Amino acid sequence: MIIEMQVLNVEGFEKRILYNAAKSYSTQLKSGQAYNLLNPVIALTITDFVMFSELSNVISRFVLKEKDFLIDYPIYDIELIFVELPKFKKQLSELENIIDKWLFFLNNARGLTDIPIEMDNIPEMKKAFYIANQANLTLEELDDQEKSEFFIQDQRGAITGAVSKALKQGLQEGLREGTQQGMQQEKVEIAKKMLGLMMDDRTICEVTGLAIAELELVKNSPVG
Repeated sequence: MIIEMQVLNVEGFEKRILYNAAKSYSTQLKSGQAYNLLNPVIALTITDFVMFSELSNVISRFVLKEKDFLIDYPIYDIELIFVELPKFKKQLSELENIIDKWLFFLNNARGLTDIPIEMDNIPEMKKAFYIANQANLTLEELDDQEKSEFFIQDQRGAITGAVSKALKQGLQEGLREGTQQGMQQEKVEIAKKMLGLMMDDRTICEVTGLAIAELELVKNSPVG
């Protein structure tokens, strides 16, 4: 999985995302290795600007499809997921799941003096809140901890890692099978993990690509 946070919509940004995903996919094999050893690649990009004004969803997913009939390409191996922060408008009282909480945090971290009680029980979020406070310190205040501006960059990178961990729960468990059946089973396993986190049905379907009917079958299947 490729994780990236982007503040500015610079020229060529869309091409860079696709290039990095394609490069990660194509450079997996050594000379002579079989193509069935290729693992799927998911590129998760969090943007501080609107990329797709024609879409209302905060989270959007792009895969290879037949142009006229929108049929999936048989191998579901490259997926681009975008999270557009400006589209997230929920207030603290409206947060429904852990993804909502992380998106709220990203949008409001600079204005938070204390971590909200709704997020205080999530260790990764407490750590991210602490890191955000460090990133907002003056150079003089940072002097006791680090004198290099690399410190700030590293800490901001740590925020990215913490957010990514929440957003990709279960998404890099392997995807060992290259067949459609293997991909479907992997989606089911991811959905089970997200159900365990009490995420809502819509979020699970958006992240995994399962239909509502398929998710209902997962929810009603015996635990084993």
